[in-house]
Amino acid sequence: MQGANKIMMCAVNVSDMAKSKEFYAEKLGLTISTEYRQDDDNWWVTLALPEGGATLTLSRASVSPESIKSGTLAVYLETSDVEAAHKELAGKVKTEDVQNDLFGPGSGVEWFNVEDPDGTRVFFVQKHEARAPF
Repeated sequence: MQGANKIMMCAVNVSDMAKSKEFYAEKLGLTISTEYRQDDDNWWVTLALPEGGATLTLSRASVSPESIKSGTLAVYLETSDVEAAHKELAGKVKTEDVQNDLFGPGSGVEWFNVEDPDGTRVFFVQKHEARAPF
């Protein structure tokens, strides 16, 4: 089976980025690895753990209004062949089309997503060099 190789990132939507950023960075001790802010409603902060591994991205994204509800979680799984993973999963679960703009127009990072039975979005992302989304 051509599926996921590892968890790349978990993203959680937050209602107040400043408070959430302080909680995860200052109180829990995670390190801010990247931050991208257009305005208060389009703001992403990626945090890393001391021993590496998957990152945690805090998200305020009005560009995706269906998922802006606070506490909404998305899981990002890395795959070495996104097209093969898509083809195999398409026969088992409802899949979205493969796209090439995970980190914005022109990023070239291929991905598609599925939803688990509770509606949690699970993204399959082509392995790439960038570890942070922005």
